Amino acid sequence: MNECVLQQQNEAAALQQKPKEVIRRLVWKICIATLILMAIGSATRVMNAGLACPDWPLCYGELVPAKQMNFQVFLEWFHRLDAALIGFSAIALAGLSWWHRRSLPNWLPWASTFALFLIVFQGILGGLTVTQLLRFDIVTAHLGTALLFFITLLIVGTALAPYQATGTVGKLPWVGLTSAILVYLQSLLGALVGSRWALHQCFAGDQLCGVMYSHIIGLVPPTVAILALVFMAWRTPALNPALRRLANMAGGLLFLQLLLGVATYRLHLQVEPLTVSHQAVGATLLGTLVAFTVLALRDWFANREIKAYSV
Repeated sequence: MNECVLQQQNEAAALQQKPKEVIRRLVWKICIATLILMAIGSATRVMNAGLACPDWPLCYGELVPAKQMNFQVFLEWFHRLDAALIGFSAIALAGLSWWHRRSLPNWLPWASTFALFLIVFQGILGGLTVTQLLRFDIVTAHLGTALLFFITLLIVGTALAPYQATGTVGKLPWVGLTSAILVYLQSLLGALVGSRWALHQCFAGDQLCGVMYSHIIGLVPPTVAILALVFMAWRTPALNPALRRLANMAGGLLFLQLLLGVATYRLHLQVEPLTVSHQAVGATLLGTLVAFTVLALRDWFANREIKAYSV
């Protein structure tokens, strides 16, 4: 009799875990698609394809502009296609979260709804970038919102991921959070430099050099914060292996990002793949820091609960 009851309890727990697992997988797929979307958006900008489709949301009045299709039109059209697919996926994520809300954490439906709001707002900004002829503040907000959407998905996916807390993180969550915020702000500065073509204008006629130098000087705070994070992770002997790997990954991505930034600057943005890689690696670095911070906070809160129970 006890075995039957235990089996029923295990089956009920498995049924409750199934929606959570489905949503977690969906979130990670949308994360990857969003990272690709931002890379395509960067390629669209550096290839001067931002207005290759002169109308919105269609392209030359068609869903698929076969007659006008060239490389630039394809970039802009594919960028919109990927964004639309992510939008439909975000709707599915919100719907699943609310439908299975009784077997999910209370915060998850609200987080998925916020992600849906961000992608809708992102779509509006995408339309405005075309209708307002690539106005620099709208282009910058477009990338900033995309990064916020990416961060929201990463927080949800990492919070749902299996994780065994060790309770030895110390101040690492706050260093990780600081690093993530600084990298996000630096990404916005980079978006501003790109949307105003500040590097080109500074080299060509000494215009907007202040915007360009703000991005260069702005790399110092996040670099110091990430190096501190890596050093502190190395100095924490009982740190969870997942956190240690993420910290090492952040250090490696930082080094790669600095190399790409120097190469992009020295080559005056003449090698488009370098510019696209610079933004893609920056977004990956930001994602790595967000994942580290969420896991470290889970560890920190678990340690506080253990201490509360032991008192």
